[in-house]
Amino acid sequence: MNIQGQSAFVTGGGSGLGEAVARELTRLGAKVTVFDRNAEGAQRVAGEIGGLATVGDVADSDNVTAALDAATAAHGVPRIVMNVAGIGKANRIVQKDGTASPLEDFERVLRVNLVGTYNVARLAAARIVALDALADGERGVIVNTASVAAFDGQVGQEAYAASKAGVVGMTLPMARDLAQWGVRVCAIAPGLFKTPLLATLPEAIQQSLAASIPFPKRLGDPAEFAALAAHIVSNGHLNGEVIRLDGALRMAPR
Repeated sequence: MNIQGQSAFVTGGGSGLGEAVARELTRLGAKVTVFDRNAEGAQRVAGEIGGLATVGDVADSDNVTAALDAATAAHGVPRIVMNVAGIGKANRIVQKDGTASPLEDFERVLRVNLVGTYNVARLAAARIVALDALADGERGVIVNTASVAAFDGQVGQEAYAASKAGVVGMTLPMARDLAQWGVRVCAIAPGLFKTPLLATLPEAIQQSLAASIPFPKRLGDPAEFAALAAHIVSNGHLNGEVIRLDGALRMAPR
């Protein structure tokens, strides 16, 4: 798909990887709607790229519907959907005091990362399939965000790893479901990236994390994630695939 002139919807676009994706798609000529639960972040990024800011929870159907309505009114139905929003919380199944991990913590991570990803995809896809096909028969592209934790979950990452493994698991069947309408679905599984969350860690810890990556021995640049996301959109034969973007990193237990 030629990104130039297309309407794009980016969740988690108010910071980190999502912000980088919103900026790259704009650079390539897309009309971008930024969706984030952080209104300030969404408005900042949208203002800087000339896009539209929308605010809400990816797991709330009313919030997502309202945001897609706004995106459609401003730019047309989004043919490009980037599911980047996500949260993480480390919590061992049995905590140090011997008590069981709170179930609500597990449920919250799955609700945002897995249910939220599916919710945005289903609501966006229902609009995309009603569009006329482009010249090559394609109607749209959905890119989900998994994580290397889906394969190499660390101590305390039960909830996060499970949520991202769910994203991995649903990518192929989602692609197969939507193939009849010419809608492609892929996922990116990033490793260690220099996001605002990681940037809050002490420099020594950041350097230690970077040293664990075979090559290049540095944290990933969000621009590299964004470049891959854009390439998936433009490469018409990429479908149903989960791509690790991690410098050959395999996470240790801790």
